[in-house]
Amino acid sequence: MKVIIIGGGKVVYFLTKSFLSKGHQVLIVNKNKADCEWFAKRIKPTVICGDGSDQRSQEEAGAGEADCFIAITPTDEDNLIACQIADRIFGVPRVLAFVNNPENVDIFKRLGVRMALSAVEIVSNIIEEKIEFEDITNLIPLDEGRINVTEVMLTGKSSVLGKSLKDINFPKGALLACIIRNDAPIIPRGLTTLEKGDKLVLITMRDEYEKTLRLLTE
Repeated sequence: MKVIIIGGGKVVYFLTKSFLSKGHQVLIVNKNKADCEWFAKRIKPTVICGDGSDQRSQEEAGAGEADCFIAITPTDEDNLIACQIADRIFGVPRVLAFVNNPENVDIFKRLGVRMALSAVEIVSNIIEEKIEFEDITNLIPLDEGRINVTEVMLTGKSSVLGKSLKDINFPKGALLACIIRNDAPIIPRGLTTLEKGDKLVLITMRDEYEKTLRLLTE
């Protein structure tokens, strides 16, 4: 996979190292000459000294042949323009922007950047979930976060303990995919009874996520 990353700093450094270790081709575009030299010496990816939000720099980087384009600059405006060029002009299949101001995430999405992530928002959500739902592990976000695959461990305070699945009113946007009991998987059936210590693997729509968690943890 060919990945183009626009930006600099430690996030780009470690992200590039990760991609290279998995055998992907990585090209960094950065307009700071000192940063370009720093990257070239330490991890030896292909580095272009240029403005990633400029069409000519992306063309030089071979954006038309890229499989993934990631914009991680300190300026949201540059990230937005860079992603729009990569998507609309070069047709890169996967375009992702890191958004510095979480209030701009919806703006990015309205302007065509469907994969817009805010580090502040992600960390905040993780902290809130750890505080409020300590027995919950988010496994895989799907469809750009609209679907969650989550593991929930039932504790002694759960009101669903001892109930059969047919008697539990799960939200319409939630599916119990598997129960793990004593390290053994169980296919859930209507007569299956939930026990303390069970790990439930759930698939939920984003709108039903919190409602489902509260049903199982309160």
